[in-house]
Amino acid sequence: MARVVGILGKKVGMTQLFDSKGDVRPATVLQAGPCVITQHKTQTKDGYESAQIGLVEFVKEKKLTKAMRGHFAKYNLPPVKFVREVAVEVDAPGETTEGVIKPGDRILVDIFEGERFVDVIGVSKGHGFQGVVKRHHFAGGAKSHGSMFQITGSIGASAFPSRVVKGMRMSGHMGDARITTRNLRILGVDKDENLLVVEGSVPGANGGYIVINKAKKPPRERRGFAGAATVDPLKAAKRASKKV
Repeated sequence: MARVVGILGKKVGMTQLFDSKGDVRPATVLQAGPCVITQHKTQTKDGYESAQIGLVEFVKEKKLTKAMRGHFAKYNLPPVKFVREVAVEVDAPGETTEGVIKPGDRILVDIFEGERFVDVIGVSKGHGFQGVVKRHHFAGGAKSHGSMFQITGSIGASAFPSRVVKGMRMSGHMGDARITTRNLRILGVDKDENLLVVEGSVPGANGGYIVINKAKKPPRERRGFAGAATVDPLKAAKRASKKV
């Protein structure tokens, strides 16, 4: 069975929750969907498997380009503004996705039911043009009278190689970058309101668009932290050595 492993959404904001031990957990509430599949890319036609999905929200059709309006009209889909491609997974290697994933199918937050971790992609907050003290946490110069505290300092490399080395940390545009935060623990799923609550922070401002995927490399949890079903690698190694 083929299925889509990602969804689009928005960052609602941060809050805090208390676990069963009474410890406070920082949490971020995400609006996950609803989304609609706008195109299915296959191995035979496009060279790879993926699903192009769009976040269903009200947008005027005149705000879209003529090419996008034609793209949506091909499958009689509503106009959507935020469109991204997400991966498709299959149960068995070599299994085809033809006819299983179709344009017009809805993607809801229930795809994360039973999952423990997700990867979230967002655009970090922009901070404009900043100097090296704020951007790279340089110490700066002397703070006495007459000195320039937040100057960059020397950036040259003497006679050799007689140029500024590539990658030199200097002042420039700060933030507004595509950031992926991996392995955020799922704390709750609200299928009625299409909400997903994860532990930790998510890049971007409140109301910013995000892409939520199933974790590619979820961490291996130890016993006592996530339940008795997990394996303690230290105890497993000791049991294996006794058998030998």
